[in-house]
Amino acid sequence: MVRGIERFGGFVRRKRVEKEIGLREMAKMIGVSPTYLSKVERDDFPPPVEDKVRKIAEVIGCDADELLASAGRVSSDLSEIIKEHPREFAALLRTTKGLSADAVTKLARQAQRAKDK
Repeated sequence: MVRGIERFGGFVRRKRVEKEIGLREMAKMIGVSPTYLSKVERDDFPPPVEDKVRKIAEVIGCDADELLASAGRVSSDLSEIIKEHPREFAALLRTTKGLSADAVTKLARQAQRAKDK
């Protein structure tokens, strides 16, 4: 989980090292140069584009949505969903602000059940 003041690059580097994955190996796995990945990990460069962030999440074993959020981004599929009903989703998101993670999870399960009917 990406939390607190740890920046994107530092988090990625820490998780990569914990998994004992070399810089060159990970760069190859996600389709970037080792130099680029090194600069991202040092926060010299901003986080990469969404598909690369998703690959990083897969390699280091963390949630892609959380890693995208730490990169200052929102998944493109969520943007498209919001655009379908912008007023309603804006109201829903504003209403859930301040709820605990458990409460939001419970709400998501209720929405899934309603969708499945």
